Amino acid sequence: MSGLFPDDSPTQPAPPADEDAPLADRLRPASLSEVIGQEHLTGAEGAIGRMVAAGRLSSMILWGPPGTGKTSTARLLADAVGMRFISVSAVFSGVADLKKAFAEAETAAKAGQRTLLFVDEIHRFNRAQQDGFLPFVERGTVTLVGATTENPSFALNAALLSRAQVLILHRLDAVALNTLLSRAEELEGPLPLTTEARAALVASADGDGRFLLNQAETLYNAKIGADGSGPLDPAGLGKFLQRRVAVYDKDRDGHYNLISALHKSLRGSDPQAALYYLARMLTAGEEPLYVLRRLVRFASEDVGLADPQALTQCLAARDAYQFLGSPEGELAIVQACLYLATAPKSNAAYAAQKAAWRSAKETGSLSPPANILNAPTKLMKDIGYGKDYAYDHEAEDGFSGANYWPDGMEPQAYYHPVERGFEREVLKRLEWWDKKRQERGGT
Repeated sequence: MSGLFPDDSPTQPAPPADEDAPLADRLRPASLSEVIGQEHLTGAEGAIGRMVAAGRLSSMILWGPPGTGKTSTARLLADAVGMRFISVSAVFSGVADLKKAFAEAETAAKAGQRTLLFVDEIHRFNRAQQDGFLPFVERGTVTLVGATTENPSFALNAALLSRAQVLILHRLDAVALNTLLSRAEELEGPLPLTTEARAALVASADGDGRFLLNQAETLYNAKIGADGSGPLDPAGLGKFLQRRVAVYDKDRDGHYNLISALHKSLRGSDPQAALYYLARMLTAGEEPLYVLRRLVRFASEDVGLADPQALTQCLAARDAYQFLGSPEGELAIVQACLYLATAPKSNAAYAAQKAAWRSAKETGSLSPPANILNAPTKLMKDIGYGKDYAYDHEAEDGFSGANYWPDGMEPQAYYHPVERGFEREVLKRLEWWDKKRQERGGT
């Protein structure tokens, strides 16, 4: 039965890893107190700590990056409260596996045994499959503990989320990762690294404890330093270990979080931070044209007429990238990013659009005044279309000051230029036109 691993007794711990097992397996924590970096959950005042102290678990979703201890925490939870543990992987398991798990849980419940059902990568089950958990969770047949690296708000349906508490596991910080390395060294001996190389190894893990231990195991297996060559420095470590690929999910959190960070850095006129997030996205494999589309959007939303060249720069960057391709064309994206970050900012056009759209929905049936309506037929002319239209080019200063608003609607002010960049000049023009309009008895 693929992906389903029930324990036979309610408190049976995970079997000890043999000497040939990967280092990460051999260093799995034996109790919740040994879980590293998640004290905000497992501590006495944390959600998990409080539930364990009470001896009763609620269904929960463990949400966190890879290598933060989600699977270990779930198994240790069952041990801590004396529950039967069943593990299902959404990657390998199907409906038949789930039905068997639920049947076993119902049988165990009749014998007075509670079951913790751990579902790894629960986001990989589709919405219909997720709905299948609901009756068993509601009846208490199982206490569901799901693990996901993706934002539950996007990955799980609302019905399931309403029945489970979402607990967030943090990426492991340098202190936690160093603690993991120390545990590895207690088991395998000192790592063949200088102090600086050890710090570089920790930084390369990017908060992923499992990745860190796998890299350490690679060093142990290669017997670095056994030939008397001495420990590796950072440069030697970089040559020996494969470069880590950035953790980035283009469909979920990495995608949305980083584009949000890029957008807000641009809006905050911080070109250095904007470049950093741009680099994070592009080096992790984000589609450059997606980034360019967002830059074009930013040029209109957050720069607007404060610098009309911003939109032109972004469109030119798109053309340059399509012409050159990667990696040469990425420099054009960098140029557009820097232009936007250093440009004067105004969201006046964006605010004007929202206000005008709202007004149009409220007054959409009003006809424009007859004097500005086209009159291609005699009937239209006879009923007053186009009558007394003032042709602005023939007026003094090229401005007639006529009223263009529908009858029965007061003139509105949607667009409010700011005192920055080119919009200073736009503001002066609007003020001048308003003054002329009043002088000529307009609105």
